[in-house]
Formats: sequence, structure tokens, C-alpha cells
Amino acid sequence: MSVTRCLHATLLALLVQWHGGAWAQPAPLVTGGAALGPGWRVAGLPRQAAPLTRYGVAEIDGRAAVRLTASASYGNLVFDLPGQPAPARLRWSWRMDQPNPAVDLARKEGDDAAAKVCLAFELPLERVPFVERQVLRLARSRTGEALPAATLCWVWGRAEAREAVIANPYSRRVRVIVLRNEGDASGRWFDEDRDVAADWRRAFGDESAEVPPLAAAIVAADADNTGATSVAHVAGLRFGP
Repeated sequence: MSVTRCLHATLLALLVQWHGGAWAQPAPLVTGGAALGPGWRVAGLPRQAAPLTRYGVAEIDGRAAVRLTASASYGNLVFDLPGQPAPARLRWSWRMDQPNPAVDLARKEGDDAAAKVCLAFELPLERVPFVERQVLRLARSRTGEALPAATLCWVWGRAEAREAVIANPYSRRVRVIVLRNEGDASGRWFDEDRDVAADWRRAFGDESAEVPPLAAAIVAADADNTGATSVAHVAGLRFGP
């Protein structure tokens, strides 16, 4: 990496930590057109047997994007934002190049996504239903990870209706809103602009009307349950007022 590029990446990382506004901004997904932005990391499950989903960089139609390639794999691209206020808006662009034909978000065997954008939240444990609270505490103890108490994902599904809200079949600590489905898998870009508070209340309003602080921003694809292969691209992820 050149000195100029190194300085550029360092400045970006510093800007991410500056709280001049009401919320911190994650680093760009792609910097310099050839590398993932500083602070983004790939995270799998503890003792994960499946391979990690691959996150590369590509230029598609003039857009610097992250390529999400899932092949019987699991793994999230994560940017940590512990304790930061949630943004008013969440914006990004994405396209589906090879959909997963076996996705069924309501069933464990189909619980995969070729593309999803998520926010993890530090929901206070007292807001979590009792049984789920105990399961979460046990999971945190066993893994040694500060697992988020609530994660909201905007997902590219398959046959699910657009704007459907679905609880993850493995854990209600993760809930999804379906934005796109197989009818949109045309290999063209779609631009998204979501009201975070409104979507939070749709998905988790039964537990808290107030949006909790963030834990992380996440871009992900997985295919470990279906064993299939998918390819998608995500670009321009940013917070907005």
C-alpha cells in the first residue's frame, strides 16, 4: 500500500470515530476502488464448520461494490459501532447476479440470504422476553462473544412478499424485512432508503418503541443451510439524517 493510500485509510478510520453529528458513520465499504474499507471485518460463528462467505471488491456499472459470494458458506461483514445512536436513515444500493433458488426465510432449512444489510442493536436485556433472555445469556457465556440482543436485517428474499416482516426461525433475536425477492433478480441496481425507527418499530416494537443504541452495521450473505451458491453486490452503504 502506498503512503498516500495508507494516510487516506487512516483519515477515514479517524473520521468514522468522530461524533460531530448525532451518529457515527461507518467507513465506506470500498476504498481506493480495490480494498474493503478500514474497520470492516469478516466474522463467522464460534467453531464454525462451514467455509466463510467470500467478500471481494468489484466495479459494476461504474460503482465500487462489495461482491458477496456464498457457497454452502456463512460469514458476516461487520463494522463495529458499540453504543452509537442509531441513524435516522439507512441507505445503500444492491443487485442480484445469482440468486439462491432454495431460500425460504420462514424455515430453518431455507434460512439463507444472497444479500442482506443489518443493524445490530444493544437492546437492554430487561426488554427481551424471559426465556429468550436466558438463552441469550447462555449463548454469550458459552461463546465469549457480546452477541447483540436484537438484529434487524433488510433482506433480498426469494418468494416472500416485499415488506414482509419475518422472525428468524432459529432465534427471534433476529428479524428481517424483505425488500426484494426473486422478481427483482434482474442483475440491475436497486437503491434503498429506509426509515430506521419506523422499521425498528415494525420488527421489534413489541419489545421497545424506542430505538436502542447500535452494536454494529452488517453486510452479509450465507448459504450454509441450503448448500446453494449465490452472488450479489452491495455498494454505497451510509447513514443519513
